[in-house]
Amino acid sequence: MKWSNVDGMRLVLIGVVAVIVFSVSGRVKADFVFGERTHLGPSINSPAEDAQPCISADGLSLFFCSERSGGYGNRDVWVARRATKNEGWTMVENVGPPVNTSYRDSGPCISADGLSLFFDSDRPGGSGESDIWVATRKTKSDPWGTPTNLGPTVNASSYDAYPSVSADGLMLFMQSYRPGGCGGYDIWMTTRQSKNDPWTTPVNLGSIVNSSAIDGDPCISPDGLVLFFTSLRPGGYGIADLYLVRRATIQDSWDSPMNLGPIVNGSPDQGNPSISADGLTLYFASSRPGGAGDWDLWQTTIKPVVDFNGDEIVDAADMCIIVDHWGEDYSLCDIGPMPWGDDIVDVQDLIVLAEHLFEEVLPSDLIAYWKLDEPEGHIAQNSISDNDGVLHGEPIWQPHSGKKGGALEFDGIDDYISTDFVLDPTNGAFSVFVWIKGGAPGQVVLSQVDGVSWLCTDSVEGCLITELKGSGRSAGPLRSQTVITDGTWHRIGFVWDGSHRVLYVDDMMVSEDTQDSLEGSSNGLYFGVGNTLAAGTFFSGLIDDIRIYNRAVTP
Repeated sequence: MKWSNVDGMRLVLIGVVAVIVFSVSGRVKADFVFGERTHLGPSINSPAEDAQPCISADGLSLFFCSERSGGYGNRDVWVARRATKNEGWTMVENVGPPVNTSYRDSGPCISADGLSLFFDSDRPGGSGESDIWVATRKTKSDPWGTPTNLGPTVNASSYDAYPSVSADGLMLFMQSYRPGGCGGYDIWMTTRQSKNDPWTTPVNLGSIVNSSAIDGDPCISPDGLVLFFTSLRPGGYGIADLYLVRRATIQDSWDSPMNLGPIVNGSPDQGNPSISADGLTLYFASSRPGGAGDWDLWQTTIKPVVDFNGDEIVDAADMCIIVDHWGEDYSLCDIGPMPWGDDIVDVQDLIVLAEHLFEEVLPSDLIAYWKLDEPEGHIAQNSISDNDGVLHGEPIWQPHSGKKGGALEFDGIDDYISTDFVLDPTNGAFSVFVWIKGGAPGQVVLSQVDGVSWLCTDSVEGCLITELKGSGRSAGPLRSQTVITDGTWHRIGFVWDGSHRVLYVDDMMVSEDTQDSLEGSSNGLYFGVGNTLAAGTFFSGLIDDIRIYNRAVTP
């Protein structure tokens, strides 16, 4: 079935499925991934230390602390603004007194209604080295009133900082050094019955969340089900890493912490997470290289995994999976309203999926992808980066004759494609897969310029081989006994995991051995010819769908 109107399809499917009503409790564990981290740029970051971001619920104000010049103390609360969420940050200004003083004022947390600003300060009038304070205003256009200390019930005689208030204003998480914790600094929580009631005595989140190391910088998600935080516990990617813990409901216990992974974390430090109201953008501070100062503000996207069946397209098949599991606790398609789900498959998940209908979803570890679907021209586009291929000779585009869409036909005489550098085989695990039809013994599908042939055929029978090998005297090509030049479509591949060479034909392993390493090259690639453009290595047949991954892929 083909749909001519995407919006119409969304409305019909939502209307049909929304009449089904179930109620099943469960755990929140939907799949989501992080996008590439992005530096917020010089409009916000300065050569001084900039950290502790907090995004407003409307996404138009970003509060943070900075040690830049022009403040009132050694660290002040600042705010950046923008007109819409699709525009860049423009105006950065000091929040000014009475929030900022000649003392240290930092750790801002703006309430969901934008009328209360919680922060920490070592100004006089508190209970300890650092206390939690709050300033309020009647409207967003009014100035901030004189801050109020949260009092000795919340603040201890030691150190309390980095407040994070829930969207309903009834839970406050903070970092504290008070006695009774699991480590040096721990995460604690205080609650209140209503915004007019006093805060209760803080309780430690316990050993599931806190460790014997330093744990802090809490940030509670808008739905109260995910807590982001910073930890110096062992096993991270830097000295300090970002983690999260999840729970099914606000009455349930927290699950075990999960490191946010190498896309977000890295050497040396990350900290101060802040999640947007829709759960799709995570702001944080980092001392990683590439910034403007010692600590800068960064962001990353959070993307729900919406390609449920893994066919790289979001379509009716994925919609059917939601329908099949309607009302269940089924983590695969529990993707709404936040990326981590809400413990039930319902209309919220359907709405999220509808926003991504007909999107192509490519694996995050795919570093180069030439579809070879072009109808004409001398450029083979790379769908992952700007490393497009250049056609040489007169290969013929076959838009309707590929295994996956179109393909490119090579004449075996002088047709080939060249690209710039993609990867060096010595730099770790990688995989390459290609669809081919035709060819002859001794011809090459993919090679590296002045390097070796990655995928080619032996000169006698047309069996798949690779010349990628180690540098030892005994190292040599890896050969299979599988003929790939029989005139039918074959998906051929080479996988290197750092110690094993593996050849695949039609997703079946056809040869494997062990090598200490691979010889490297920093040159570009050739498609359809050997590494020196030698006669007899030019490919005669169709090539389609060339993929290169930066990990060992198992078909």
